Amino acid sequence: MKNRSTEDFSSLPYICTLLNCSLWTYYGITKPGEYLVVTVNGFGILVETIYIILFLIYAPKVIRAKTAILAMILDVGVLAAATVTTQLALQGEARSGAVGIMGAGLNIVMYSSPLAVMKTVVTTKSVAYMPFLLSFFFFLNGGVWLLYAVLVRDVILGPIDESRQKEDGAI
Repeated sequence: MKNRSTEDFSSLPYICTLLNCSLWTYYGITKPGEYLVVTVNGFGILVETIYIILFLIYAPKVIRAKTAILAMILDVGVLAAATVTTQLALQGEARSGAVGIMGAGLNIVMYSSPLAVMKTVVTTKSVAYMPFLLSFFFFLNGGVWLLYAVLVRDVILGPIDESRQKEDGAI
């Protein structure tokens, strides 16, 4: 922001994170008792919206237009399609399960995105291009959500042994 420029940064991570937070917020709304998922991801929507607005303010006109179009397609179009489709076609656990699977798929893409840099790291034999802090905080974030999933026994949020859930009467 000091330079009043987006420099070489891409808007795609912010746009995808906004979609991710939106899907998980919708998941939390469709699944009873998932207040923490709704709250955390609702805050994520706020933060990512601010990031995208700042990006649009400081981006050159051509990039600004591409970013706005991409945001409309992904953050409005994909979310609207997912919401309308699941509202019309599915009910109850099937709806929350479908939304959760969409969110989990997007999470896999997002959490693996720092691995795209690995080719550069291997070819240059330098870790200067490896986003260590991003990778580290992705790891911590995944660990916290896994712990939460185990505590609330949510198979969409984390790998839970379903046979143990059935014995405990959770399913």
